[in-house]
Amino acid sequence: MGTSAAVFALKYLGQSIPENYLSHPKFKSINGYIPIVLLSALIGVQTFSEKTKLMIDHRALGLGVALLALMLRAPFPIVVISAAASSALLYHFT
Repeated sequence: MGTSAAVFALKYLGQSIPENYLSHPKFKSINGYIPIVLLSALIGVQTFSEKTKLMIDHRALGLGVALLALMLRAPFPIVVISAAASSALLYHFT
């Protein structure tokens, strides 16, 4: 119950922020990086840990293949498909 109230309060406060704060260029630039940082943290946690142990599994290969495809400037669907396929193949054969 307390968590629900806290989340509601944060959402309400977020809607109450004046427009002049939200239109500030520094706030806009920082706000653009938040989804990138959160997604990177999620990938790192899910790829390199299991519960309380640090480990490397088949998803690390998919991440590496995705990075290689991005460095080769492959289109986004190719990046996702190649990462998923390489991770699935390694998972299947181990």
